[in-house]
Amino acid sequence: MEDVHELDVVGVRVEMPTNQPLVLLREVEGTRYLPIWIGAVEATAIAFAQQGVVPPRPLTHDLMRDLVSSFGEELSEVRITDVKDGVFYAQLVFASGVEVDARPSDSIALALRTGSKIVCSTDVLGESGVQVADEDEAEVEKFREFLDQITPEDFEHER
Repeated sequence: MEDVHELDVVGVRVEMPTNQPLVLLREVEGTRYLPIWIGAVEATAIAFAQQGVVPPRPLTHDLMRDLVSSFGEELSEVRITDVKDGVFYAQLVFASGVEVDARPSDSIALALRTGSKIVCSTDVLGESGVQVADEDEAEVEKFREFLDQITPEDFEHER
């Protein structure tokens, strides 16, 4: 992937009325946002990592981080590589050069636990990125305020 843009994780939220969680990413050197619909478990994992919650026993993404480390490997970056019919695709890129296909939600949860960079292809950002106009900044600020008040437990519900 030649032309990529680095992204930061703004946070996760549950979209109403569908109760579907999404993760919102922001272009580091730009003004576009990338919303990706994700599962409740992954939303909780991302929220835990952002809030610095350390569970008493390793959760799945903590286990993944520990496995990678115990094998002497390092996660260099997470790449969001494609979107087809609204489904996003990603790769875990390791320092050794190994690349593993993964869901973006799992990749983001792992990147937050390892401090790895998250990047997105220009094509994906062009197709699915959302440009936020100045007048929409108030809406983004409301989203940030929402994120400040939400807890990982808010994602734990029966379906």
